[in-house]
Amino acid sequence: MSARRLLALVIGLGLAAPAVPARAADKPLKVFVLAGQSNMEGHGFVAAEPKRNDGKGSLEYVAKAPASADKFKHLLTKDGKWAVRDDVRIHYLDRKGKLTAGFGVKEDRIGPELGFGWVVGDAFEEPVLLVKLAWGGKSLAKDFRPPSAGGEVGPYYKEVIDRTKAVLKDLNKEFPEFGDRGYELAGFGWHQGWNDRVNQAFNDEYEKNMAHFIRDVRKDLGAKDLPFVIAETGMTGPDEKHPRALSLMKAQAAVAEHKEFKGNVAFVKTQHLWRAEADSPTKQGYHWNSNAETYYLIGEAMGRAMVKLCAKPPAK
Repeated sequence: MSARRLLALVIGLGLAAPAVPARAADKPLKVFVLAGQSNMEGHGFVAAEPKRNDGKGSLEYVAKAPASADKFKHLLTKDGKWAVRDDVRIHYLDRKGKLTAGFGVKEDRIGPELGFGWVVGDAFEEPVLLVKLAWGGKSLAKDFRPPSAGGEVGPYYKEVIDRTKAVLKDLNKEFPEFGDRGYELAGFGWHQGWNDRVNQAFNDEYEKNMAHFIRDVRKDLGAKDLPFVIAETGMTGPDEKHPRALSLMKAQAAVAEHKEFKGNVAFVKTQHLWRAEADSPTKQGYHWNSNAETYYLIGEAMGRAMVKLCAKPPAK
């Protein structure tokens, strides 16, 4: 019996109403796919280790530092442990569970999934599942190449489609706590671009390939007009001058301006979220200097864009 029907029965019988969970049990699960290469994997360090620039730029550092603690206080419990979302699950290749810090490329890192999951988890009444599919060093032109782009279909395009379908087919096995409530494939988030950014030929065809990718993903997952968010490949910051880097970011932005994608594809700027080496755990510019604050804020921005795309248009 659904929570809504139970409440109606209780009221009809004149009994005291029990606490009804805010997340109605009869609504389908909201599923979001998060895909890309190493920056979707996530290289932001969780722990503030002194050997890494005195912990600066780690998730622990920004969650506790006076200047940023208020922004990130929701990530910590009262006893100082990392908060765990009961209403948001994540399935990331060989790992799965309730969303918390530690679902980056390794269990000591985070990626955009954390910020994204907190935003969409707060926005929807239904529980949320994030299906994260990311591998380092992969290009859109070759590795993720979509079928309609022509040439050989990228093996990691196939992985994205096949693994998404496999998780959704076996939801009862993967997450038995969801029962038979069903699911809605609600959106797709994309953070990728380095391997195309460093290759001129790949760079030149990025806009075209990205448009094909969106169309093909929607077709192959059976989700027409599936909301799609593209996060800018801006990991070298606002002072970037390299022509290929600038053209790739321009191509990513241009896709969202295609007439067919108006209102169902969003581009999220990220260059302003870059943090300097002096404020970060490492000097890996291609991995956002391993700055957890950056990764969290990218995910948060993607989540906000996704929520906006998912909002129902106002009634006429």
